[in-house]
Amino acid sequence: MDLIDKKIIVTGCASGMGAATVRAYVAAGTSVVGMDIADDAGRAVCAEATASGPGDATYVSVDVADQLSVDVAFEEANTHLGSLDAMAHPAAIAAPSNAGDVSVADWDQMFAVNVRGTMLTNQAAYQRLKVSGGGAIINFGSISGRRPEPGAAAYSAAKGAVHAWTRTAAGTWGADNVRVNAVLPAISTPMAQTALAMATEEELVEMHWRNMQSIALGQEYGDPDRDLGPVMVFLASDASRFITGQLIPVDGGQSNVG
Repeated sequence: MDLIDKKIIVTGCASGMGAATVRAYVAAGTSVVGMDIADDAGRAVCAEATASGPGDATYVSVDVADQLSVDVAFEEANTHLGSLDAMAHPAAIAAPSNAGDVSVADWDQMFAVNVRGTMLTNQAAYQRLKVSGGGAIINFGSISGRRPEPGAAAYSAAKGAVHAWTRTAAGTWGADNVRVNAVLPAISTPMAQTALAMATEEELVEMHWRNMQSIALGQEYGDPDRDLGPVMVFLASDASRFITGQLIPVDGGQSNVG
């Protein structure tokens, strides 16, 4: 699981699981380029990780839903890093919606960021990874893409598309020694905490029985640094060189992919 001198891009680095991934990689001695659309927060995360070392992190702004922005950002990252060994792609949005009345605008925005953003960043990473002789792409799926989600129809559909894309990209790019996997996390993030803070008592009860109750390890979401970070290190390292096309729950037993 040695990442010393590896070169890695992390999208969605400004908070939550993206920020934890940056910290995990820098702590493992990696040179990281963190990307986000929230520039001030993204720069702060990268600066704090670099100060802790022993690796380093540099920030580059990106809108993952925009092809030109992705192309420019990855070229800037390539200039800084010189090569690429892995790309972690936590960047995503979430919002409630109902299958019966989700609007075209909300549907399109969800798919633009979560699905098109996955395609664009994966393609940009692949072009650089194959030149390096191979490497890893780590997408972010969700249990929401594998079960009915009455309160999050567009998000569920988008994450299901990410799962399908991950399998297809893995099958296509394996010939170039590029492996593509997706983690399905049940991890505490600022977005999750905001949802809990805004929920009514009735909604909190529903959230518990729908999400937390089935988490065998403690019935609560995991910690991004303690529970997700080491998995991200493993999947970016050569220790996972024979794993590709997989959906990997990091959720304390909330789900399985059997």
